[in-house]
Order: sequence, then structure tokens, then C-alpha cells
Amino acid sequence: MRFEDLFDDLESQLEAELGAEQRDLQAEEERFRIGRLELRDRLAAAPRLLDLTLRAGGRLRLRRMSLGRDWLNGVVVEGAPAETGAVVPLHAIVGVELDGDGAAASVRQANAAGDLQARLSFAFALRDLARRRASVILEGPSPVAGTIDRVGRDHLDLAVHEPGERPRASAVRSWRIVPFAAFDWVRLP
Repeated sequence: MRFEDLFDDLESQLEAELGAEQRDLQAEEERFRIGRLELRDRLAAAPRLLDLTLRAGGRLRLRRMSLGRDWLNGVVVEGAPAETGAVVPLHAIVGVELDGDGAAASVRQANAAGDLQARLSFAFALRDLARRRASVILEGPSPVAGTIDRVGRDHLDLAVHEPGERPRASAVRSWRIVPFAAFDWVRLP
């Protein structure tokens, strides 16, 4: 009878050790998966309402609408006139404030929906604004208003004019070449 108890005890110890080893392996795999995540992955899985801190120190709260390869766009809730559109390059984000549930959600696997959207670059999004001749404000340390005329790989040409005006020759004060690194986000008034 003592031998039966001894073997039962050894068997339960072995099961506990195997279970602990399996849990350690799963935890290591999860750490490895999280270590491969990029900011874009986290934003794709995060709640749609985002509180962003930007390079120039500004804060922007927005409802994310879409997420490209290196940018996101949404509708402003706080930090600029409400209900204006925003296009934010990911390189301008220095922090994203989330609650505990949001932070946990941001490390989960995001849906693979929108694969085409995930390949579109910030320059592509700006070219679309240029095609539409949309009036914009480049927000950052030195905000400037105008219409995007041309878009290169890392810069754009802006016809500088008063916000809301059409870029007619009489309204355009100057043409400015603006590197993407010079502004934090694009506001669509």
C-alpha cells in the first residue's frame, strides 16, 4: 500500500513538471511573438479610439478609420477641431495611451483584413490628397496651410495659401518643398 502511494505521488510530480515545462514553453513562444510585433501591428489590434502623443509635443485623440503601411487616418475627437480628418505618419507618433484592456488587446493577433491597405505608403495617401486638390494644414512645430501639388518619396510640394481657399494663382503666396519629417500630421479642415 505504501508503494502505491509512492507511485501516485511520483506520477503527480511528473505531471506537474511536464505541465510547468509546457507552460514555460508557451510563455517563451508568446514573448517571441510579441518581440516581432511592430507599431503598426499593435495599432491594428488596438481599440479604434486612440490617444496619440506626437513628436512636437501635441496630443491628438482620434477614431482610427484606416491603417496603411506607415500611416493611419481617422476623425479627430480632441486636439484639433472635432470631426476634422487626420492623416498621421507612424514615425511622428512618440506614444499611444491605452488603458489596461486596450494594451492587452493591442498584442493580440489583428485581423488580416485590408491587406491592400496595409501595403499603401504615406506618400501614396498624400498623392491621393494631391489628386483631390484637398486643402490641408501640415501640423507640427511650424503649421502651414495649402494644397499638396506634388509628392515625392520623402517630401511634398505645397501651394501655400490661406486655409480653405482654392489654390488659384492669386491666392497662392508661395510654393514650399516640405520633407515628411517636418510635420507631425496632415489636417483636413
